[in-house]
This record gives sequence, C-alpha cells and structure tokens, in this order.
Amino acid sequence: MQKLFGTDGIRGQANIYPVSAELALRLGKALGAQLKASGYGSARAVIGKDTRLSGYMLETALTSGLVAAGVDVFLVGPVPTPAVAHLTKSLAADIGIMLTASHNPFDDNGIKLFNPLGYKLEDAEEDDLTGLILESDLKTDHIRSDQLGRAYRLDDARGRYIEFAKSTIRNEKLSEFKVVLDCANGAAYNLGPWIFRELGAHVIKTGISPDGLNINTNCGAMHPEVVAQLVKDTRADIGIALDGDADRVIFSDENGSIVDGDHILAACAIAFKKRGKLHNNTVVVTSMSNLGLHEAMRANEINVEVTDVGDRYVIDCMRRNNFTLGGEKSGHLIFHDYATTGDGIISALQVLRMMKAEGKALSQLADCMREYPQKLVSLKIKARKPIEDVPVLHDAIHNCQAELKGRGRAIVRYSGTEPKIRLLVEADELDLVERWIGKLSQAVTKGLG
Repeated sequence: MQKLFGTDGIRGQANIYPVSAELALRLGKALGAQLKASGYGSARAVIGKDTRLSGYMLETALTSGLVAAGVDVFLVGPVPTPAVAHLTKSLAADIGIMLTASHNPFDDNGIKLFNPLGYKLEDAEEDDLTGLILESDLKTDHIRSDQLGRAYRLDDARGRYIEFAKSTIRNEKLSEFKVVLDCANGAAYNLGPWIFRELGAHVIKTGISPDGLNINTNCGAMHPEVVAQLVKDTRADIGIALDGDADRVIFSDENGSIVDGDHILAACAIAFKKRGKLHNNTVVVTSMSNLGLHEAMRANEINVEVTDVGDRYVIDCMRRNNFTLGGEKSGHLIFHDYATTGDGIISALQVLRMMKAEGKALSQLADCMREYPQKLVSLKIKARKPIEDVPVLHDAIHNCQAELKGRGRAIVRYSGTEPKIRLLVEADELDLVERWIGKLSQAVTKGLG
C-alpha cells in the first residue's frame, strides 16, 4: 500500500498530490467514516492552520469532507500547532487537524493529526486512514441533509491558547526581561507577542507580517542569526525564534550567541532536578543530540533516553515512562507536565522562568555543556534507496565510523518529510568533522544525486 504519512503527517508541495484539495476532501470523509464507525454520536473536529496561502484550499476541502460525513468542525484559523493539540483536548473534540509544513518553504504544506488527548496519531492509526483514503469509495450519500455536520468559526481560539500558555508558568511576571521575538511570519504572528507582553516583558517583535508567501523566509528558527543580531542591536536579554507553526524554538543569549535545543534541554534538566521536578531523573533526546549533552548529564548524574529522530518518538517514550522533559536539538522541546507536543512558546516561557529563578543570564545557563564540533547537511536526492544498496555511500559511512570510533560518530538518514538525505558528523576535532562531511557528501552525490 502506498504510504501517505511521513514522520510528521502528510507533507509535500501544495496543490500537488498528496497535498491537494482532492486528497484533503477524501481525508475529511475518511476521518468522518472512522469516527462514525468508532461509535461517536456527534463527532467533532478542530482545524487550525499556519499562514500559507494554500491553507485556505486545504481548510475548505477538509471541512467539506468532514461535514459531508456528518462531523461538526471548529475552525480556529492561524494558530500554532500546539494550540490545535490543546484545543482538541479542551473542546473535547474527536480529532485535531493542523495544516502546516512547519519550517518548510511557503510552497509546501502538510496535514498533522491529533487524537482526543492532544497527541499525534500512532503509525497504525495513520495506516488505517491511508487504507480508507486510497482503497475505499468513501460514499457519503447515506448521510441525509439533517445529519450533515456544521462548521463553526471559533473566534476566541487565540485567547484560549494565550491564557493556557501563560498558566504554564502561573502567570509569573516577566517585567525584568527585554525579549526579541521572531514569529517567522507564521502561525504565532498574532498571539505570540501578546503572551509575553501580557506577562510584563518588553517585547521587540519581528516576523509578524505574513502575506501567505513569506513564512520562514529569512526569519524564524531556520534563520536564528536574525534574532541574534537584533538581540545585540537592542541589548535584549534573550532572543526567541519560532518556526512557521511555532512548535520549535531556537534561542539567542544576551551576547547574540545562538542556543539550540540541546543546551536548553541540558540546562532545564539540571534546573528541574534541583527543584525535584525531573521525573525519574531522566531527559529524553534523539540520536541527533550532541555528545556533549550526554557528557553533561553524566556529570550531573542524570539519565538519558535516546529515541529515533522525530518529536513523536520522544513523546512516545515520555508517555510510556512518565518522563517530564525531552526534545530535539532542532528545537522541538516537550515539557510534558503542560504540553502533549513540542511548543515553542511554552518552551520560551519555561526558559524565562528558569532565568528568573536562577538569577542567571541565558549564556550562563547554556554553559552547562561543552559542545562537540558537529556539522549537519541536507542534500537533495533523486531516489531513496536502502543505504546498503548504494556501495559508494555504504563504504564511506563504514570508513568514517571506523576512524571516529571512540572520538565521535556519523549518522546518515533520509528525511521523513522531504526528498533529502541528512548527514551528521560529530567528533572531538573540527578538522575530522569537515573532512568526513566532505567525503560523505561526495558519496551521496555519486550514489544518489
């Protein structure tokens, strides 16, 4: 069976299969059929989106499919992905749908799905949906006119999420902080600044003028150098760079140095342990996290669980083992006491509260770990083949790992959302990193380019 869902929902170029109006309509009908078969009397769905122009197309098609299947729909407009997760649970809805391609360029879009508890769907659930979409006729003519769903515009959705986000730090006053906030011209452009301003922070905002085409363009978490420069120019205390759907965040300290997810996780783990808030004395990371984070956790006698790449795998591990803190180097940070998915705004609030409680600048907190030299590159590929079937690449990886044994590592994996392969090399010396990134890149070009 054809695979529709990647590591983070359905994603691709907008208006081209599978991110098309036709498939969105069928997805809406398939979701409706599933919900009705599960015994939901009056099924309800929440649909949110980021600021991409193609969001209107997908939103309308999905709504039509759901309503035709007898499902009521709450339309919440442009809001962060974690807001959709929260609202799905808060409204006792049966499914949450977020239309976003996250950090991708504007001409991509995607569809993320959340269950009634606000968690992303399991692989098996996505497979069942795929079967319905591709193999069923999805007729809805048995739904009579009086059984059709209704669509509602939830005008106070942003306000609901603003109050929820502030409550995660008990509305603690942040008036001592000057904050630069980059919303990436994305989903948080409207509500993001209000959250920090309402808590008393002095907010310098950028990336808040979406036009449907400029999401993630030279701004946000994909370009943290922008917020870092603004921090230096304005002498701010911290820079906060969100991505297009605000489920990721990258920081800048007061000196204009970029602080990624690994440093934040390390600092938060140490602070949480000190306060007795680190459940089971464990932080959850992916295989992409820097070896320096592991070193820092050993020094502080904190356990580390490692998962596959993808925040859904981090969250699954946290749920199974009752862990409170986890995330990715890329900025997906999960504070499980408050959120069911990565949340850039809640993460930023937690960092500000930690700075206030510790009485330290972000640079001081982030200095808790030594970062091994590391380089990550993403290369476009023409075809996705098993790496063992690409001898030139397979041999290069083997030789790299042999030389780096005990000194570093190499990770090669295909992107779950784009036609790309990602190469990560990390070692105790920068020249080793540069040399092997070059050799692996050449091997990819020869074998897959």
